[in-house]
Amino acid sequence: MRNLGLGICTLVLSALASEVHAQAARGQSRVVPPAPTFTVQRSATSVRVDGVLDDEAWRSAVEIPLRWEWTPGDMTEPPVRTVCRVTFDADRLFIGCKAYDDKPEEIRAHLMDRDDTGRLVLDDHLNILIDPFNDQRRAFQFRINPHGVQADAILSTAEGFEDFSWDAVWASAGHLDPDGYSVEMGIPFRSLRFPETSEAMTWGFLFERSWPRNVRHRMQANPFDRNNSCLLCQANKVTGFRDITPGKNVEAVPAVTSRKTDTRSNFPSGPLVGGDVEGSFGADLRWSVTPNLAVNVTGNPDFSQIEADVAQLDVNTRFALFFPEKRPFFLEGADFFNTPINAVFTRTVADPDVGFKLTGKVGPRTSNVVAVFGARDALTNILFPSNQGSFSTSLAQDAYTAVGRYRRDLGAASYVGGLYTGRYGDGYSNQLAGADVFHRLSNSTSFRAQYLVSATEYPDSLATRTGQPVGSFRGGALSLQVNRNTADWFLSASYDDRSPMFRADAGFVSRVDTRSLNATAFRVIRANSGWFTQILAGVQYGQVHDHDGTLTDQSVTASVSYAGPLQSSAQPYYSHTRVRFQGTLYELDGGGLHAGFRPSANIGFSLATAFGETVDFTNNRESSQLILAPGVRFSVGRGLGIDVQHVYQRLSFAGAEVFTANLFQSKVLYHFNVRTFVRAIVQYRNVQRNLDNSTVPLNAEDRGLFGQFLFSYKVNPQTVFFLGYSENQAGTQDFDLTRANRTLFAKVGYNWRP
Repeated sequence: MRNLGLGICTLVLSALASEVHAQAARGQSRVVPPAPTFTVQRSATSVRVDGVLDDEAWRSAVEIPLRWEWTPGDMTEPPVRTVCRVTFDADRLFIGCKAYDDKPEEIRAHLMDRDDTGRLVLDDHLNILIDPFNDQRRAFQFRINPHGVQADAILSTAEGFEDFSWDAVWASAGHLDPDGYSVEMGIPFRSLRFPETSEAMTWGFLFERSWPRNVRHRMQANPFDRNNSCLLCQANKVTGFRDITPGKNVEAVPAVTSRKTDTRSNFPSGPLVGGDVEGSFGADLRWSVTPNLAVNVTGNPDFSQIEADVAQLDVNTRFALFFPEKRPFFLEGADFFNTPINAVFTRTVADPDVGFKLTGKVGPRTSNVVAVFGARDALTNILFPSNQGSFSTSLAQDAYTAVGRYRRDLGAASYVGGLYTGRYGDGYSNQLAGADVFHRLSNSTSFRAQYLVSATEYPDSLATRTGQPVGSFRGGALSLQVNRNTADWFLSASYDDRSPMFRADAGFVSRVDTRSLNATAFRVIRANSGWFTQILAGVQYGQVHDHDGTLTDQSVTASVSYAGPLQSSAQPYYSHTRVRFQGTLYELDGGGLHAGFRPSANIGFSLATAFGETVDFTNNRESSQLILAPGVRFSVGRGLGIDVQHVYQRLSFAGAEVFTANLFQSKVLYHFNVRTFVRAIVQYRNVQRNLDNSTVPLNAEDRGLFGQFLFSYKVNPQTVFFLGYSENQAGTQDFDLTRANRTLFAKVGYNWRP
């Protein structure tokens, strides 16, 4: 298998080289015309954002038709007509689009929370990307459905990072009519960043319409070259923006939070003790020092999780589970801190009372990116990684976190950068520093590298208790990646090295003492119509050695990915894997399937399965597993949405059950309008173990129930009112489900802009 893996890696690297030379020799397989350029004019009148394009300002606005379908067609004529218009006044950018439809009764449009992209992408919607610096590196993204539901994001092309956690304050509205629907956007210039100049500016724009029917059609105002992975390089240019400025944008968001938590201290038999009502006042302050540079300060922030984390089964796992960041302060400018090694993960800051952040661009032609943040935390969370597993602990002491990022943009799409992170506490410190580079070798091929070195010291008592080195120790990490994406191939190869003593305590690195080699090759076949729209077939290879040269992991996976009518998809796969655990190298075979389809606008089904041989890490032996994860998402009318998911996992040894785990999750939402909704979440977990087939003493049964109810009213992302209730229950074979705690909470936040 080692020779097979090396052969696959050699094949991928050879394919990367041959594809580059082949395309260079033959040139583009076809001539792709340049994206049209348009000239915008300032309007003498403003726009009332109501979804109806009847204002006088639209009569003189530049008209931008969406003339090309890029999926499933490839630069073909769109099946429906779409026209967008752009204008502006002293304060706002206005975009209005008319989406024609011969069968308006089939338009898919539902009410949902802003940034609920899982539902929004299933609806008809318009997507606008704006690159005010026209540097083809970073764009503001605004999506809107026929009811005016908003989603916004930051797109960073070099990192391939689409960050929907970014929130802007902007106006939107939609209107359904017999010809289709229309939408309007009014985006304040203070919500954007752009150069400050007296000359007319040219901005990059991407206009896209998503038309989901039997398949999802996507149309754009610019031709799209599949052999060019730089999306913003192919954008339309809109010129004529002048005499505008975001000003010295000051924004304050005070918030008042109140909560009451009752806890059963002597669980499970003790009484549920009522807690005191706790209130707090906090505020976020944002100031645009320049049009390109912003400062964020937060004091006594409310970092409560209004949205519950998606539950994950943690049985028979070795490494820490990853949960995404959701807290607004840390999400601002998060893309600036993104690097190949996940050295910045802000959920390590668990309970901060003060924070500071500076992000933006400086220097000539704003080619220098700077990003800094710092926070003081009342809790010190530490993750201890190794080759064979990871575990974590918390210290009841303050921790101070500081992160600094610098990036110098080079040429059309390359950069070099540096990163520093530091966490400090009583007897504890972790510092990390290094450099990274991204270079676009061609339109389709890119190279990325990063090297980091860390220095760490734990309190002596903690180091002794957890088996970590006593005193200061150092480690390093290296990441090398090369990727090539064309119309016909997805190819990648990477090498990663994490020394045994490398630590990234301000990030999320759950495994070290590894030298990893990975390669991927997929062939792409597309069709405009028929029984499929896209098929990807290929192979993935990976291997991991520790720093003593011992093979710890190796895998070869072959898979086929199908997309077709009824928005259906299926990805069967088979893998052969070698896993070393506690001195034993296991040879494992298994497979699985990921599938889904959407027969109508109001219902969709999904299924994920895995089966075959695996390692029982608790008992250190080869076993058999079966995982089934069905899901359904459906809508009733325009306001009611229901998501139901279930995960079933069964582990067997010698034909007998080791454990059976069930995880049920349900989310019910009802939207009264685009601003107001109520939501209920239920998560139920049940693990039953066969103690006669286990070498380790465990509970025969563990059960857990989490419930949350939330009322939400949002005028904009920061002017909000939340009222909610949540509770946790637990049970074993010795006692039924018993409430462990319950919380009632309320929050009021207000966005103030002078």
